[in-house]
Amino acid sequence: MRSEKQKMLAGELYRPGDAEIQADQAATKTWLARYNAMLDTSAAARREVLREKLAAVGDGAVIRPPFFCDFGFNIALGRDVFLNYNCVILDVVAVTIGDATQIGPAVQIYAADHPRDPETRRAGLELGRPVVIGKNVWIGGAAVILPGVTVGDDAVIGAGSIVTRDVPPGATVAGNPARVLRS
Repeated sequence: MRSEKQKMLAGELYRPGDAEIQADQAATKTWLARYNAMLDTSAAARREVLREKLAAVGDGAVIRPPFFCDFGFNIALGRDVFLNYNCVILDVVAVTIGDATQIGPAVQIYAADHPRDPETRRAGLELGRPVVIGKNVWIGGAAVILPGVTVGDDAVIGAGSIVTRDVPPGATVAGNPARVLRS
């Protein structure tokens, strides 16, 4: 029998109120409070604290506090990744961000999802769908990346866009929902 956390990490329906999951989230909240108090600390010192929690943190990666996530251990950052102030990553499953990607302020990346069936939702079940952001991507401020989306290398996402489906490599998308403006 698989634990609720194992189901969550596999992208299956799980119960978010499970004690193990709640303990992991509580530990992450404590870690976030410490990290978010480090605004006046060097990027190198903050990077070391990121490495305590995140799955991978490439050399030169920067996340400007405040930053918010569910767990942290499902987030992998490549080399020279930059997240500006006030970003949110709901990482119930893997969120991978490729080398040299730049993410504007208040961007939200959601790997957490909810069932479309009302009875399943009423039962309190949730699920996750991995998000993959390629290399050298630029995501404008306040954009939202929805669960299960893959953004190809060298893509540009306009500020304020809601990305509901995959973005091809090299494409520029914008709007709500985001649509390809240039390929």
